[in-house]
Amino acid sequence: MASAANKDVVKQVEINGQTILKILQHCNEALPQLVTGQLLGLDVGQTLEVTDCFPFPASVATEDGEDDAAGASYQLDMMRCLREVNVDNNTVGWYQSATMGTFQTAELIETFVNYHENIKKCVCIIYDPQRSQRGALALRAIRLKDSFIELYKQDKMTAKELREAAISWKDVFVDIPIKVANSSLTQALIAELEPDNVSTAGDVDRLNLSVQPFLEKNIQSLIDCVDDMINEQQKVTMYHKNVARQAQQQAAWLAKRRQENQARRAAGEELLPEEDPTLFKPMPEPSLLDTYLITSQISTYADQLNLAATQTLEKLYVVESLQKAI
Repeated sequence: MASAANKDVVKQVEINGQTILKILQHCNEALPQLVTGQLLGLDVGQTLEVTDCFPFPASVATEDGEDDAAGASYQLDMMRCLREVNVDNNTVGWYQSATMGTFQTAELIETFVNYHENIKKCVCIIYDPQRSQRGALALRAIRLKDSFIELYKQDKMTAKELREAAISWKDVFVDIPIKVANSSLTQALIAELEPDNVSTAGDVDRLNLSVQPFLEKNIQSLIDCVDDMINEQQKVTMYHKNVARQAQQQAAWLAKRRQENQARRAAGEELLPEEDPTLFKPMPEPSLLDTYLITSQISTYADQLNLAATQTLEKLYVVESLQKAI
């Protein structure tokens, strides 16, 4: 059973260079607007092969505002056209652009769950155009952990239920390694077109020592996330205060009712019930989903700050060594 379950888990995403270029072009041309698109490919064991993609239009709404119906119609028309020209038309997930690594949202989880109803092995490829402008391709593939999906479908997002299932904020999203696979002819063409010993724009960007705008945006986003986390903690604190207040009210009501029953017992009258289910209803425990998402986002910003600071220090040491050598 364990081996069968492991076979159903995606361990690697294999994507060709042409599909990556389509994703990059769509996301970069749409800046500063965030866009999304469909991923097409094949499911081969524990590897998900992404062979093609197509973008969703910025607005597919009709005059009546039927966004979902128009989007589904557009998707079906595109897949039918691709099938007619013998292109892989099996849906394996979707891609979307992100700003400064921001993708942990409730809408993303809801989309994952909707896909999971029909496609057990689906992934989302996140591309960050702003981070890619710093000389490194910010592309990552993620999926939801299966145990988290089951809890989400059952609406079990309270602290007790998540603790019993041993799911922390690190277990919501799972990063999947991406492998870029090109055909031999494509690799030969790239080798033929690539000039020898010529610096590219990416090489120049990696030597840029200006990191202040990037750090400022990350720190500001980190501060906003901390404020959101404080608000979520205040909700939990208010819940516990309300529970304690309700327990005190219930204890006072029960003591009064018992005094009344003692008096009625002495008078030979019928006793009143000591439980009133309509008076003190259990208070619903707040969901920890938003807390988990905010914590994951804080971790992403912290990792980005750590990486940017480390790279900047390395560049400074390199420049200092070059100046001494000159």
